[in-house]
Amino acid sequence: MMAKILVVDDEADLELLVKQKFRRKIRENVYEFVFAQNGAEALEKLQQHPDLDIILSDINMPVMDGLTLLSKLTEINPVIKAVMVSAYGDMANIRTAMNRGAFDFVCKPVDFEDLDLTMEKTIRHVKQLQQTLRAIKENDILKMYVDENVLNFMTHKEFENDLMRNEALEATIIFIDVCSFTAITEQFPANTVVNLLNSLFDKIVKEIIAQGGHIDKFIGDAVMAVFRGNNHLERAIHAALWVKKEIGTIEEIKAGNKIFKLEISIGINSGEVVSGNIGSVSLKRLDYTVIGDAVNTAQRLQSVGKPSQVLVNEQVYEQVQGSFKFQKIGSVNLKNKAMPVVVYEVLG
Repeated sequence: MMAKILVVDDEADLELLVKQKFRRKIRENVYEFVFAQNGAEALEKLQQHPDLDIILSDINMPVMDGLTLLSKLTEINPVIKAVMVSAYGDMANIRTAMNRGAFDFVCKPVDFEDLDLTMEKTIRHVKQLQQTLRAIKENDILKMYVDENVLNFMTHKEFENDLMRNEALEATIIFIDVCSFTAITEQFPANTVVNLLNSLFDKIVKEIIAQGGHIDKFIGDAVMAVFRGNNHLERAIHAALWVKKEIGTIEEIKAGNKIFKLEISIGINSGEVVSGNIGSVSLKRLDYTVIGDAVNTAQRLQSVGKPSQVLVNEQVYEQVQGSFKFQKIGSVNLKNKAMPVVVYEVLG
């Protein structure tokens, strides 16, 4: 991984010397150097290059010296570390520098082999700090989406073995797709598109959770949800109807002379599914999900649905025909199905 280094020194020939001494590592993209002639200019460079890893700084410089620069580093970038460069006998300044947070120091005239070793040590330290911060941020993000009991379970030894335990169960699957969303993406800026889609997903998720379902995954502009337990089919249909009603209240959006009405199509199916962690163990990328014909059929029912339609097959219709109003659509051809499937629209 490449390291980005800021060199701060008022000696005019130092930039040329550094580039010469480290030309191989520069060519191999191991090091990238940025240069400044004093502390004030270094602060500007820090603003321009927020991805800097370490600083090599002289102590005695005009405008702003290295010790003053050190005192300001923590405010700008608390992770970046400075290696101070000083002449022999300048121990008072070196001690002051260390007390202000300097990571290490080298003496002038510079032994570039020693400097390289010092840089490598400092870079390793900074990269470890960066990795730790990323892990903390990722953990905080994980806490937003994962129940605390699940997080606690993940720390147990049996967690890794449980990752590969699978089960067959009865469940109801819903696929909800935002109709013609591709046309919207072609008319609005990226931020507007993402915010709009996230807003729609929030409304959908709210209704699914309210009926005891859980979100299995987001697939582009579609949502897959799973309902298990008592009355899972009825709860899933209730959720679908509430989602349809909620999305129907959203006002039209305009782009120039074009008007877009946000609508969804929904496919629902129920039956036996296989639940487990699907993915690559070697990559440590597993998705806890459900698979099987019931899942595939729900997705294909959604794919043939028109805007604002909630579609089920005849098997689902026969299970709950006394609880909901239906309209028979007729036979349709679904992908990978040898025979046409009789489809019903759920009206309420």
